[in-house]
Amino acid sequence: MKASTEVVCYKYKPLKDGTLPLMLRVTKDRKRKYVSLGLSLHEKFWDFEKGKPKRNCPNKERIERLIAAKTAEYNDLIVEMTAQQREYTADTLVSHFRSQIQCGSVVELYDKLIADMKREKQLGNAEVYKYSRASLLKFTGQRLQIPFRNIDTKWLRRYEDWLRQRGSSDTTISQLFRTLRSVFNKAVELQLVKRDYYPFDAYKVSKFDTRTKKRAVGKEDIRQIIALDLTEFRPLARLARDIFVFSYFGAGINFADIALLKYGNIQNGRVQYIRKKTGKPINFRLTDEMHAIISKYRRGSETDEDYIFPILDRRIHKTEQQIYDRVRKVLKHVNKALHEWSRLLGLKIELTPYVARHTFATVLKRSGVNIAIISESLGHSDLSTTQIYLDSFENSQIDAAMQNLL
Repeated sequence: MKASTEVVCYKYKPLKDGTLPLMLRVTKDRKRKYVSLGLSLHEKFWDFEKGKPKRNCPNKERIERLIAAKTAEYNDLIVEMTAQQREYTADTLVSHFRSQIQCGSVVELYDKLIADMKREKQLGNAEVYKYSRASLLKFTGQRLQIPFRNIDTKWLRRYEDWLRQRGSSDTTISQLFRTLRSVFNKAVELQLVKRDYYPFDAYKVSKFDTRTKKRAVGKEDIRQIIALDLTEFRPLARLARDIFVFSYFGAGINFADIALLKYGNIQNGRVQYIRKKTGKPINFRLTDEMHAIISKYRRGSETDEDYIFPILDRRIHKTEQQIYDRVRKVLKHVNKALHEWSRLLGLKIELTPYVARHTFATVLKRSGVNIAIISESLGHSDLSTTQIYLDSFENSQIDAAMQNLL
């Protein structure tokens, strides 16, 4: 009997955050084998009858691409084995792909994961893993074949000491160790190393102090920034100020999402978009200040597919890599311009788009807005959690809260 493949949203083992993992189910001779796709989503976003994400599912296209690629990978192997009249089972099909990675090689698994992320357009995550990989190679003297079983608590402590000698902060070290831990977890899942060798039960990554420094300015500072006379300044300095103000009034929208905003994201006086980092739907009311900023950049012939801010051009920046590179490049220039504004205004805190995001939450918190809406504002150790808290409330509640911004 020929094997079959099907992607299922696995109800029986929900994750801690309440989402359900997506699994590829391989069936042969009534025996089943499940392969994780490395993705999860809420039950409400999955069509269980049709076996695919619903229309309103965040990152729907990316999920569908991954499903198609993984299904095609297994189906091609099934066709090949059937044509060659080779005996196989659901287990051997899954084992075939797991064996494609050389057992025990840390760097090789990094390379595979980075390639997977690039293929799935997760370019930010790919950069994080590339940075971690480069750090490990420097520590080991460019040694490519690092066996997973060699990474024990003593090895991790030596790596930590080496990073501290190079002046790395707790935040940087935490990121590097969390990335390495994630790769080790993947190695255990792929049976590249036994769970007995897992070192992160004894070596706690949580020990690093990664609490976010307070980076909020006050209402009076916001008023100064809004009142700036931009006539004499170059376009980039004006853009930097406008992005800061737009983020502050726009529920702390971050720079990447501002860059990706299109005119089609504005509906009935509201901004509606899917946050790139978390895949969460965001919806907030446009203020007069935001309307004025958008009007500055209108050219008169825009379509719903045109970007609002002069950061991206859909005729030029077409691929995910082009968009990613362009956003990073402009962000550097915007940060530099905002630092100049900080000195001009005599602020103690250097302005960045993140400061606008943090200030949005901090001002609301100090104004007595329900702590459940803001959580710990953007001073939260996990900023995405703060955004999730905001997402869970009705638009009217957020709209009322935002009346306190000035």
